[in-house]
Amino acid sequence: MKKLVIAFLFLMVIFLQIRLCVGEGGVVEMWAQKEQLERLELENKRLYQRNQLLAREVVDLQQGMETVEESARQELGMIRRGETFFLTYD
Repeated sequence: MKKLVIAFLFLMVIFLQIRLCVGEGGVVEMWAQKEQLERLELENKRLYQRNQLLAREVVDLQQGMETVEESARQELGMIRRGETFFLTYD
């Protein structure tokens, strides 16, 4: 009788270990979900950075011609009609 109880308990421990490893909500499933979570977090980070870039582009486009004019003045030395250009030397 004692050996039967020990054998039964031993089989129960083995059964529970197997369920823990490969059963629903087990260790294997937890690892798979952890890997999926890491992939989704990386994707979210990439999309957040892309959204930030697009938001900056929207602001630039909303400013419109002011940005184009400022770039033309600084990079190309352009002036408007009717303006007087003064060149100073330091």
